[in-house]
Amino acid sequence: MTNGHKQLLTIKQVAEATKLSVHTLRYYERIGLIHPIERADNSHRRYTHEDIGWIDFLLKLRATGMPIHEMQVYAELQREGDHTLPQRVEMLKRLQHDLEARIDDLNEHLKLIRYKVSFYSEVIAVNTEKELV
Repeated sequence: MTNGHKQLLTIKQVAEATKLSVHTLRYYERIGLIHPIERADNSHRRYTHEDIGWIDFLLKLRATGMPIHEMQVYAELQREGDHTLPQRVEMLKRLQHDLEARIDDLNEHLKLIRYKVSFYSEVIAVNTEKELV
């Protein structure tokens, strides 16, 4: 189904494309993460590819650990237009800083795990060599 030049998608198609359930898509719309979706004459939701792009962005925000209430604030600011860009940039800068700190922590954990793997592998090799003698 097309509307002018836009290909319109059903909620089931969007659920498949985004790996979200139909229930989650409706929930995201209800709580304002997704703008109100246009409806066909039969009242079924009709999404655009731009909607999928927005949902993918939301999923990335969620994957970073951003709380839903902050995502709601960001979504509302986005709907309000370009005059909110400074606020959105500040939100994203805070998120970026938090992610970089988490990545640094994870790299420290990874360094320890690598050390333990190396150490234990050497112990196993020495013990195996002793058993062969």
